[in-house]
Amino acid sequence: MPRTYDSSRRRAQAEQTRRAILEAAQRRFERDGYVATTMEAIAGEAEVSLKTVYLAFSTKAGLLRAVWDLLLKGDTDDAPVAERPWYVQVLEEADAERKLRLVAHHSVIVKQRIGPMLRVIRSASAVDPDGAALWDLIQTDFHANQRAIVESLPHVDDVERATDVLWTLNHPDVWLLFVDRGWTPDAFEAWFADTLVQQLLD
Repeated sequence: MPRTYDSSRRRAQAEQTRRAILEAAQRRFERDGYVATTMEAIAGEAEVSLKTVYLAFSTKAGLLRAVWDLLLKGDTDDAPVAERPWYVQVLEEADAERKLRLVAHHSVIVKQRIGPMLRVIRSASAVDPDGAALWDLIQTDFHANQRAIVESLPHVDDVERATDVLWTLNHPDVWLLFVDRGWTPDAFEAWFADTLVQQLLD
């Protein structure tokens, strides 16, 4: 009797290998920077062949983008941030102050994942056209997501101004500045939530 091909097991193994490459790339990028990190080094860190890395991601820039997607979303699901349950919860919250405090809470969770990688992507944007395109996409998507939150608030007189305020205060650069000064995530969240309420509701 011929042996049945176990496609589900093969997919699971492929996903495991992909995740190992992404985690190895994250470690290398954050430790050594984008320019100094090679695909060979990532392959060695992940304990896979260089060919496997190229087959999965094609280029170093493509791998950088995949690492960013994983950190931003927290998993390998293709659903964008705008469709994530936590983001939908923010948009659907009827109480304005509660909505902004949810923004602060969830943003801190995300920023703890993405902070160091954001520095890597910024540096890559200066030396690599694909890195620059990724940086621009991050800024554009982030601003659009902040605007959607503002538009879900009641009684906002100037949507553009309010979006710029939220975008600036919620920008990962602000988080990195405070963390570099020794602020804890809880301290930042409390400050951020109170500041949003003061700026956008008072």
